[in-house]
Order: sequence, then C-alpha cells, then structure tokens
Amino acid sequence: MAGNGDIQWCFSQVKGTLDDDVTEADIISCVEFNHDGDLLATGDKGGRVVIFQRDPISKNCIPRRGEYNVYSTFQSHEPEFDYLKSLEIEEKINKIRWLKRKNQAHFLLSTNDKTIKLWKVSERDKRVEGYNTKEENGQTRDPSCITALRVPIIKPMELMVEASPRRIFANAHTYHINSISVNSDQETYLSADDLRINLWHLEITDQSFNIVDIKPSNMEELTEVITAAEFHPLECNLFVYSSSKGTIRLCDMRQAALCDRHSKLFEEPEDPTNRSFFSEIISSISDVKVSNSGRYMISRDYLSVKVWDLHMETKPIESYPVHEYLRSKLCSLYENDCIFDKFECCWSGNDSCIMTGSYNNFFRMFDRVNKRDATLEAAKEIAKPKTVLKPRKVCTGGKRKKDEISVDCLDFNKKILHTAWHPSENIIAVAATNNLFLLQDKL
Repeated sequence: MAGNGDIQWCFSQVKGTLDDDVTEADIISCVEFNHDGDLLATGDKGGRVVIFQRDPISKNCIPRRGEYNVYSTFQSHEPEFDYLKSLEIEEKINKIRWLKRKNQAHFLLSTNDKTIKLWKVSERDKRVEGYNTKEENGQTRDPSCITALRVPIIKPMELMVEASPRRIFANAHTYHINSISVNSDQETYLSADDLRINLWHLEITDQSFNIVDIKPSNMEELTEVITAAEFHPLECNLFVYSSSKGTIRLCDMRQAALCDRHSKLFEEPEDPTNRSFFSEIISSISDVKVSNSGRYMISRDYLSVKVWDLHMETKPIESYPVHEYLRSKLCSLYENDCIFDKFECCWSGNDSCIMTGSYNNFFRMFDRVNKRDATLEAAKEIAKPKTVLKPRKVCTGGKRKKDEISVDCLDFNKKILHTAWHPSENIIAVAATNNLFLLQDKL
C-alpha cells in the first residue's frame, strides 16, 4: 500500500439521505470494519446497528472498487430507565467490535452506556418442509390426526440474514461504558467506563473481573477519568488505557490480578509557553489505538494526534497537529461545548498512515512515510461516483486565497468523530452526522 501522500482519494458511495433535516436517532455513533474488511458495521444514536457487505463484483473487478450494500439492520439497544438512580439510559451505540470469524456466522459486540451484547449474524437460504408434528405455518398438529410419517425435505428459499443476541453482559458498570476491546485470544474482552475496566469471558455473562479501578475512596479527590482502553493486537496479556489527564498506561495482566500499577506510563511534558486555562481540557485523550503490528500506538487529544513507540515512554516519536488554527478559538469552543468533543483516530492497514476527524466535515490524513498530510472534506458536493477529493485549506489571516476557507466560516455542528480504515486496502469509511461516506484510492 502506498503512503497517503501519493494517494488521490475519490468518492465511492454515500449511505443515508443527504437532506439537511436530520433526526437525532439517525446520527452515526460508531463505525467498524470486520477483520477481512468484507463487512462494515455502523451504530447510531437510535440504538440500531446497520451492517454493510462488500459487493463481490466490486471486489473482484479490475481495478477493484470499494462498494458496499446493506446486509443486515437490527435494533441492538432500547432506551432504559435506572430506577435506583432515576437516570435515563440512552439506546445510543457507543462501540462495536467484531470477533474473528470461526464459521459461516459473524459475531460482533455492541454496547450502549450500560449493557454489552454479543450478536450472531447468520444467513439462511434453505428451509425445511414436511414436518410430522407441525403444520407449515408452525402450529403444532394434533397427534391423533397424524396417520402417516413424512420425510422432511429441504427447499431453497430467498436469502435471509438473521441477527440474534447470543449473550447479554449487563449490570457490571456503575458509570458509562466508553470502550470495549476483544482480546487477541478471541475468548475474552474488556469493557471500560470512567473509573473501572472489567475483563469478561465471552461465554460467561454473570461475572467479570475488575482489572483496573481508579475510583478514590473520597470522590472529591477525583482528578482523572479513563477515556479509552484497548487490548494489544498480538500479546493477550497487555492492554492500554488513556486518561483525561493526557496520560496512557500500559498494563500487564501477568503481573497482578488488579492492574492498578501500570508497567509503563506514556506522557508528554507540557510546553510551559502554551499553558492556558484550557490546557487540561485539551490534553485529555479521547482515543487510543495500538498499531496493527503491535509496536506503536496513536493517541488523539483535542488539537493533535501523537504516535508513541511502546518501547519509549518519555515522549511521542511523532506529533501531528490536526487543527492548530483552533488554538485561538478555544474560548468560544468552550462556550459551545465543542471543546469536549471526542474525536477518534485510526491506522491504515500497514500502519503507514493515520486518519482522524475535525470540524466542517473535514478529516485529516497523515502519511508517516512521506511526512505529508491532507485535509479532505466529506460533503454532499463530492457525492458523484469517482469524484476526486480536493485537499482543503483553512486560512487564519486576513487575505484568503480562492480555494481556502476562513477559520471563522467553519461549521462546528458538522464534525467527523468516527472513521474507519479497511484492514488491507485503501478504502475508508467516514461518518458525517447521519451519512456514511465510503472513499477509495483512485487507481
């Protein structure tokens, strides 16, 4: 795969209506490719999961295209009410994580603030006819009416995709779940909320092990919360979690049952010249992702993406500004609550590129090999097949060039929080409010 600096990205598809009036329930809240990239799942604020399947023709034609069709849609979570705390629990899907495929069926985990569910997605294209004990409509037959035995026969039928909940993992989190991550052993997974991380076995729903607990005995002494957590992709005993204080901790489950004492602490000392009232807020890490190779990880804070070498704790090996031009706008971003937006980040399949979102439906790509970067826009205007995305530029000064957009004209209601990169090809999925843009490299 070439570095991003050499790639021209072009529009492939957009999912969802491009109307301006968007219902809250349709806003996409997570995006995730499965391990071979043939399926792509989105979750939304209405508690629904939509799975798209790669079109076989687009996959096998030359040049290959990245086109996806709706495969299955199901309601994963419903709104609930916590009577003990008088709290409404939203149905919004916070995270989706795929399990590696072991048979014909697909399995995925989805979670809202409180409850994690394991879903089985399977195909049916045959049905059985000619039962002895029941009618074709399913009603049980009166045994006294059965005078002859029939041999049931299997007949082909129209393909049906069924999603069924296989496990429900509930009541283990006091605070809102922000992360789930499947372990490389494919038997266990972790779930993290603001103050605790739990370890689950996929077969056991009624107990989990608390592996991190940062809750102080006196809640008035609370100084930080957990913002994201993820297993190492290769070492089943290692996981990382980030905090609102801008630190990342690497923990080893072999050392102790409770991983309150980390093995490594990754933290960049603050530049005193940039110190301000907003320093602590913007240093909070909203997402952390270990690279596919397992050697590096990226962390996203409000203004930048940093690349860390897991062998070096003192400082990141690379740092990329995402929207440095917003540093002068922090005051108004604080007033409209945008400063608390949680942007995610992701790796390309070969770890050479990083992608993360920004405002005005802009998303940023950083090529680690060629040290180039690009700002692209997921907008209605590009929604024509094979349209090549033009790089966008934001100007901060007085004179604005023809193709630039002024920082004062950015729309902060349009934000790209969730993106995903195909595990082996240059196909990306970008969630812009209620739309999912699929883009691919222009071959």
